[in-house]
Amino acid sequence: MTEPPETPDRDSHRAHATPQARLSPIWIVPLVAILIGAWLVYDNYRSRGPQITLMMDSAEGIEAGSTLIKTRNVEVGRVERVHLSDDLSRAVITARMSPDTDAMLVEDSRFWVVKPRIGREGISGLGTVLSGAYIQLEPGQSEVDAREFEVSEQPPVSPAGAEGLRINLVSQLGNSLNVGDPVTYQGLIVGRVEEASFDAATRRMHHRIFIESPYHDLVTDSTRFWSASGFDLRLDSEGFRVNIDSLETLLGGGVTFGVPEDLPRGMAVEADATFTLFPDEESARQGTFNRYLEYVLLVEDTVRGLSRGAPVEFRGVRIGTVAAVPWNFTAPQPDSRANFAIPVLIRIEPQRLGIDSQELDIEEWRTRFERLFGLGLKASLKSGSLITGALFVDLNFQRDQAGDYVAETFAERSVFPTTSSGFAQIEAQVTALLDKLNGLELEPLLEGLDRNLATSEAMLVEVRELTASVRTLVDDPGTRALPGNLNQTLEELRATLEGISPDSAAYGDFTGTLQQLDRLLRDLQPTARTLRDNPRALLFDSLDGEDPLPRAPQRQSRGSSP
Repeated sequence: MTEPPETPDRDSHRAHATPQARLSPIWIVPLVAILIGAWLVYDNYRSRGPQITLMMDSAEGIEAGSTLIKTRNVEVGRVERVHLSDDLSRAVITARMSPDTDAMLVEDSRFWVVKPRIGREGISGLGTVLSGAYIQLEPGQSEVDAREFEVSEQPPVSPAGAEGLRINLVSQLGNSLNVGDPVTYQGLIVGRVEEASFDAATRRMHHRIFIESPYHDLVTDSTRFWSASGFDLRLDSEGFRVNIDSLETLLGGGVTFGVPEDLPRGMAVEADATFTLFPDEESARQGTFNRYLEYVLLVEDTVRGLSRGAPVEFRGVRIGTVAAVPWNFTAPQPDSRANFAIPVLIRIEPQRLGIDSQELDIEEWRTRFERLFGLGLKASLKSGSLITGALFVDLNFQRDQAGDYVAETFAERSVFPTTSSGFAQIEAQVTALLDKLNGLELEPLLEGLDRNLATSEAMLVEVRELTASVRTLVDDPGTRALPGNLNQTLEELRATLEGISPDSAAYGDFTGTLQQLDRLLRDLQPTARTLRDNPRALLFDSLDGEDPLPRAPQRQSRGSSP
């Protein structure tokens, strides 16, 4: 038979009847599982690395759970989450680092994205084409821990902790200097541009450059920095100049530096020193002459060909520079000026003569120039190059104008006395010559010229007629036969001459006749001498008797016989 179910009273009575309830062995398994889970959680927490936050402008190529963080191509972390910042302006990346990476996470550690790039230095990051982009970590040298970092889109130009010098450059240029551009010294790359920014308040460009060791010792307080365009072509009053730097600066520009020849080497500078970045080497060299006298030239001639930076020379020695052409053009002219003049601002720079800036007394030089003005020192514009047509300012003494100096000012600047240039003098002479020509009475001259032209035309007609007559004579058959007749006559003469040759009979007869004539002349010589000495020998036979006396004939008497 089936036992009846127990009633509640019976169960409670049985429970009170058991002195102590025992723990079931089945509970051991959950307890062990809990302990193991707690240990695993603790071990996982203890083995997990630190969590960091990375900030960047764009998370292009970054994927949560797959993008790695590497150092020297070794995985040291992984991106866990990618999201936007609260103001939606930047991307925020949460990454979990590997254990034992705390020493890498200091305030000067740097992160950047490695991906395929094509630049002036070649192609990099090709290994990420298949594997995808990753974040590169470069540990810093600081002792201050950090967990938030900025991620750069470009790799750093110099390794962290590298020995060298970081300095700042300030310029008013909107040039093409970018991060990574080279810094060269006499064509050798010695550093890179690390930062480039523009300050809208001061309207200046700010660059931060790094110069590697040991080249940083080349930077002193006398060093000048200028922009290297790679190819510099200049046409000025000094002629034609071409300067070519390295191929890298030719393609992308850069910065170069050096100490001008006029300055001492100088002392070493501290880190973060600030220098001025000049547009070119000539401007950097001009920047060393920082103590000068300013004068204004009131030029009444043309200033075409005169430009800013043109030299101011005294007998071929450069002592200054043209600062502005024109300068303060709308300022009122001095009352002593009858003609309107173009103002040109020049600077007299005594430092060009090798005078140290500490020994230079500007006021003494100003007094010296005022004394030279009274002695006839004047400025004029002259051509420096026939190829470029550029002008320069030439200073020289005009002794014939020494006593006519009158001190003048223009826009609160002293006026440097000027004289007309050689071209202006030539132009004035040409103008005077034209005035004289305009004053000449040209009508009689033109009438005579007309008569001469008429006579010349008549002469030309006669010459034309004479030419026609000569042509007719030349075309006559007799004239054309004349060369043939002449040739025939010459042939006959040649035949005649051949007849009196030494071998011919005529020549022998002629020779015999000459010999007989010679004998006859020898025979006649005595007679000729006798007649020369005594001409009467031709009438009297003897020359030895006395001359006969003339007498009358005797008459016979009549009757006598004969």
